[in-house]
Amino acid sequence: MEHPIRQVAKRLSMALVVLVVTAVVVYADREGYNDNSDRSIDLLDAFYYATVTLSTTGYGDITPVSDSARLTNIFVITPLRVLFLIILVGTTLEALTERTREEWRLNRWRSTLRDHTVVVGFGTKGRSAIKTVCATGLRKEMVVVVDPSEKAIDAATADGYAGVIGDATRSEVLKRAEVHKARQIIIATQRDDTAVLVTLTARQLNRGAKIVAAVREEENAPLLKQSGADAVITSASAAGRLLGLSVLSPSAGMVMEDLIQQGSGLDLVERPVIKAEVGRTPRETDDLVVSVVRGHRVLGYDDPNVGTLELTDRLITIVRATPGTQVVPDIRPLPRP
Repeated sequence: MEHPIRQVAKRLSMALVVLVVTAVVVYADREGYNDNSDRSIDLLDAFYYATVTLSTTGYGDITPVSDSARLTNIFVITPLRVLFLIILVGTTLEALTERTREEWRLNRWRSTLRDHTVVVGFGTKGRSAIKTVCATGLRKEMVVVVDPSEKAIDAATADGYAGVIGDATRSEVLKRAEVHKARQIIIATQRDDTAVLVTLTARQLNRGAKIVAAVREEENAPLLKQSGADAVITSASAAGRLLGLSVLSPSAGMVMEDLIQQGSGLDLVERPVIKAEVGRTPRETDDLVVSVVRGHRVLGYDDPNVGTLELTDRLITIVRATPGTQVVPDIRPLPRP
């Protein structure tokens, strides 16, 4: 869809062309017009007459007096006048209609949006995060992308996500994304200092949301957690560890890459313990259990503190990816320091 400013500029250019054509027609037949002031028509008078005529102002100080000039007004200038008005009035009506429709859509969208996911930054990290989350069953209309780049937001909306243009370090921008009603917030900015500010602002607006942030430098991870992030991923270190693992064992590197690509091959899935599994050990379940989440602790499958599984536990398992494979969100409130 063409940008509204570009549409208005195109319409104004068309109106200017009509004005110039009318002035040229009048000037070409200037002998058939009479100017009450000096009885002669120059190029300025032609543009003046074209302007007041097309705008239907019509002061009457310059008038067609010859038959050819009057015929030209009937068959040429009058249609140009109608065209000129259609262009200008049509642009105004279209702009007002589009603005009203957009405001109505945004108000309706904001009133119905609840427990959605806000993604700050639509670069490589942000796109990959959205793709992974949506692969678990999250609907695209439940994702709101915030980015200062208009091109990035255009790309996000083209993919089916809602978009908000602006600086996410400003609370009014995050409020437009309804971050105070979001369930989870993914922060994937290009700069670590920006990530810290966005995390502080988001946590101030929403005390209960799960905030996951990415940083480039590992030394900034503690600062992100102090700012309110529940989990911090160091992108540079994570990529480096995967590179190192691939050097030591290319096969292991391939398996790890497969595990972190949700929706294909093998997937890491978090799910609640079912009643049939209560009282069993992690090894006795049908799935390949990697870890057990008990309370707010993540215990290895072989940790002696696990003992037998409890109904309130959650399991992190490795499963073969299928269309129905989903990560069941952990909706328990997170502890605040």
